[in-house]
Amino acid sequence: MATVHARPEVHDTILYLDGVTVSFDGFKALNNLSFYVLAGELRAIIGPNGAGKTTMMDVVTGKTRPSTGSVLFNGGVDLTRLDEARIANLGIGRKFQKPTVFESHTVWDNLELALAGSRNVFNALFFRLRPPQRQRIEQVLETVSLAVARDTLAGALSHGQKQWLEIGMLLMQDPELLLVDEPAAGMTDAETEQTAELLKGIAKTHSVVVVEHDMVFVKALESRVTVLHEGSVLAEGSMEHVQNDPRVIEVYLGR
Repeated sequence: MATVHARPEVHDTILYLDGVTVSFDGFKALNNLSFYVLAGELRAIIGPNGAGKTTMMDVVTGKTRPSTGSVLFNGGVDLTRLDEARIANLGIGRKFQKPTVFESHTVWDNLELALAGSRNVFNALFFRLRPPQRQRIEQVLETVSLAVARDTLAGALSHGQKQWLEIGMLLMQDPELLLVDEPAAGMTDAETEQTAELLKGIAKTHSVVVVEHDMVFVKALESRVTVLHEGSVLAEGSMEHVQNDPRVIEVYLGR
């Protein structure tokens, strides 16, 4: 029998979507979507294509405005009233499915460029790092398992390593909440396993929401899972719980 979770107080959550609806030409990409992520939680979001996963992340990051509902961050800031830049500065980082790294620069340079405030590539490369900033880069290199590749050009990295580098670039900005879109796509089995461990490690000091299709990867995250279908929450709970939910099997896992 599934454990019933009481709805938490808003101040105990990092992200709280309440009645969010997004319509595109009459099609409801999100349909009265409500769910929450606790502060310090690792959460997986799964669901069939068209379930609303990407639109949900677009709403959280300010790329898409909902027609109704609120999105509360960190105890009460309504993200639906802010633009993308303000939301990023609040401490929300998003990693898209396709890695976007500076391929002609080294791994180290990519992390240096990602330092909060270092927005201009030219200025950032001629900026003299202070000891705490060097220490921060070293720390992130270890976290994303790229310390040995620090002097390697990003373009020479494997697909999985590029994904880790981009996660590292997000970490350089020290966001409170990371939104990670299909990190395991195109990875080898070994990289997939290592990525699950990486995200579990990051979730010890950050809140992390992962959108993913790879069920083996989601299982390895050992996190609470939210299943979206037609823009609403279909089921929620442990991976074991949602895998055994007849509705989830019918609309998603059984395909």
